[in-house]
Amino acid sequence: MKALMYLGPEHVEVQEIQEPTSREGQVKLKIICCGICGSDMGIFLGSHPRAKAPLILGHEFLGVLVEDGKNFKKGDKVVAFPLISCGHCRACREGSSHVCNSLGLYGIDKDGGLAEYICIDEDLLFKVPEGVSDKAAVTTEPFAVIVRALHSSNFKALDTVAVSGAGPIGLLTGMFAKQMGAQEVFISDINEKRLETAKLFGLTPVNPLKQNFEKVVKAATDGEGCDIFFECSGSEAASMTMTDVTRVHGTICMVAVHKKAHLVNLQGLNFKEQTLVGTRVYTKQEFSQAVAYLPQIQSELEKIVTHIVPLKDSPRVFDMIRDPQSATAKVVVTIDE
Repeated sequence: MKALMYLGPEHVEVQEIQEPTSREGQVKLKIICCGICGSDMGIFLGSHPRAKAPLILGHEFLGVLVEDGKNFKKGDKVVAFPLISCGHCRACREGSSHVCNSLGLYGIDKDGGLAEYICIDEDLLFKVPEGVSDKAAVTTEPFAVIVRALHSSNFKALDTVAVSGAGPIGLLTGMFAKQMGAQEVFISDINEKRLETAKLFGLTPVNPLKQNFEKVVKAATDGEGCDIFFECSGSEAASMTMTDVTRVHGTICMVAVHKKAHLVNLQGLNFKEQTLVGTRVYTKQEFSQAVAYLPQIQSELEKIVTHIVPLKDSPRVFDMIRDPQSATAKVVVTIDE
């Protein structure tokens, strides 16, 4: 079978490799498509601390069963919960396996879904609801990240929300907050094309190179600031301003994984008695909730997918994503015959 292989820093190739066979408890999937994540870009650049070559990339995959399982049948369309936890550390024992001390993912710590076939434990699979398009279903994994983020932030209807970063996660965060009843969602980015995409979701775009994010948000909130600030950019500029943009007793939810230490205005955290909360991936229940919600939000999820590339051309997606002129949101690779 064909697969997109990570072979070393900035070196990926579509290669012919041996097709896998399922073992007890597993089923074989024929992959339909797979999304490209920011962590895939980190692997490509050689900066991911755990990913080791050779490796089949991809943890955001949609597939169809090619054989019957115990709870699924041949032909079922499914998405996979891609987390790998140890089961015995304190987090796992306390029911928080999504923050396992040795948490891993398919496509990072084990071969992933950017291939024609994958064999995977059946208990990690969720059937895609009838009528949901492939384009929407393939966004389930990043959508589950947002379900977790809204839960972690204690978001409520009519909250005013600010989002830093209009990449796929920032756009999904803003869109879902709007769907869940946010009064207004401001989103900041320096990429004008991404901000244009944000407008499609009814978000209020702000380019901090042209406008002061704090002033824009406070002007709309009687000088108070937003109720919840979702940091989705991973940038120092955002970490320095997030306490200023957020109101007294407001919540700052760290969605992006900051790859290095950044300055933070902690005085604002004290003086405003703000809550700073971290969030990481999702629980299995939240992944299930994301799947269940797909039919209600699929038209919005489809807008996140801005580029679709066949497997044979997939090595070029990383150059597309890092090109500031390409305005990629979610790039999806289709697994061609």
